[in-house]
Amino acid sequence: MAKKSAVQKNKRREKMVKQATAKRARLKAIAYDRTLPPEERFQAFLKLAELPRNSSKTRIRNRCEVSGRPRGYYRRLKMSRIALRDLASTGQIPGMVKSSW
Repeated sequence: MAKKSAVQKNKRREKMVKQATAKRARLKAIAYDRTLPPEERFQAFLKLAELPRNSSKTRIRNRCEVSGRPRGYYRRLKMSRIALRDLASTGQIPGMVKSSW
């Protein structure tokens, strides 16, 4: 099990990203629009830099829904390889069987 504080921090980041997505997209559109004057674009870049870093989507870490583990994460299943193996071994995932050869 991952540290509860790390999981909570990640959830806080997800919430912050959700709140700032529209504002961030609007500022980026202004900042990267070459038809606008440079002063206006520069102001947009400054406002973008003033936003909290945790409001950026790249700060979110994929974590297992079951254990909170940050590594060995399967995106489709939203869980780590270890949690998947444990659930499969106990027969809680339909159709998944232990391979042997």
